Amino acid sequence: MTALAHLVTAFFRHHLVAEKGVSKHTIASYSYTFKFLCRYVSDRLGKAPSALALEDLDAPMVRDFLEHLERDSRNTARTRNLRLIAIRSFMKYVEYEVPAALEQVRRIRAIASKRTEERLINHLTTEEMRAVLDAPDPRTRSGLRDQGMLYLGFAAGLRVSELVGLRLDDLELEGPYPSLLVRGKGRQQRRLPLWKEAARALRAWLAVRGNARVPEVFVNRRGEALTCSGFTYLVKKYVRVAIPQHPGLANKRVSPHVLRHTCAMNSLLATRDIRKVALWLGHASLKSTEIYLRADPTEKLTIIEAALPPNLRRGVFQVDDRLIAWLSGKKLSGVDPWPPPVRDRPTAPNSS
Repeated sequence: MTALAHLVTAFFRHHLVAEKGVSKHTIASYSYTFKFLCRYVSDRLGKAPSALALEDLDAPMVRDFLEHLERDSRNTARTRNLRLIAIRSFMKYVEYEVPAALEQVRRIRAIASKRTEERLINHLTTEEMRAVLDAPDPRTRSGLRDQGMLYLGFAAGLRVSELVGLRLDDLELEGPYPSLLVRGKGRQQRRLPLWKEAARALRAWLAVRGNARVPEVFVNRRGEALTCSGFTYLVKKYVRVAIPQHPGLANKRVSPHVLRHTCAMNSLLATRDIRKVALWLGHASLKSTEIYLRADPTEKLTIIEAALPPNLRRGVFQVDDRLIAWLSGKKLSGVDPWPPPVRDRPTAPNSS
C-alpha cells in the first residue's frame, strides 16, 4: 500500500513548484481539486484523508467523484473537466514515481473529458456599462477605489487575477501616454495604454490610498491586497445599484469577466481586427478570441452584404378550382364551394 498523502505533498511541493514552476493560480486550482477529491474518497471508504492509499483512488472512484461534482455539487461540465485535468496531471507524476501502479494510472488517464456547450459570451451595452461605472460614490475613499477598479477592468479588459495583482510599480501615469504593465496568464506580460478617464480614476484613488504595506494598487480597509472574491462582490454590488437605471441588468449574470468581455466587444467593433483584440486581451491563440466573432452581429451583416444571393425562380401561385378542391376532399372551412345563385324575386303585378 502506497500512502496517498506522501504522493500528493511531493506532487505539489517538488513537481509543480520546484520542477515545473507553475503559477500560484494553478496551484490554487489543483489544491481545490484534491481537497474535494480526498474528502469524497474519505467519506466513501470511512477513512481519514491522511490515511488514504493510492490504491483507494482507482478509475471507478474517480468517475464517481466526477459524477458527484455535477449531480450533487451542481458543477458545470467545464468545471468537471478542470478537476479531471488536475487528476490526470497527478497521475502522470505517479506513473514515474510508482511504476507498480502503471495499469491503475492508465485507466484513470483514459477517462474522457465531457463535451461542453459553447454559448455566446455575456457582455454589457454601452449604457449598461456606464450605469455600472457611475454606481460608486466618488465622494468616499472606497468609492474612488471601486470606480478605479471597475473602469480599469473595463478599459483594459483585465482578468480578475490581473486586476487585483496589479502593483504600484506596474503603473506609468506620468508623461503624455499613461500605461500599465499587465502580468498575464502563463507569465506573459503586456503593456497597455490607458484612456484619459482610466488614468484620472487611478490618480484619484492613489491620492487617497495611503501608505499600505502591500505593493498591490487596490487594497481593502485593513491595508491588505483586495482578493478576487472581494472584487466579485463589488461588481455584483454595483450592478444591483445600477438596476433601477437599466432594468435589463437584472436579467444578466454580471461577473468581473463580463467586464473583460465588454471590453473585447467594444475593441472588435472599433478595430474590426480580431488580431488586435487578441493582443489587447493577452490571448496566446486566436482560437480563444473567436468567441467574440460569434457574438458580433455586425460581422454577419458584413458577410450578408458582401455575398451575392442566388436568384430564385419566380412564379404565380394559383388556387385550385373550388369545385375540384371539394371533389378532392380538401377542406374549405365549411364554406359551400358553390353557393346557390341569388334569384330575382318576382315582382308583384301593378294593381293600378
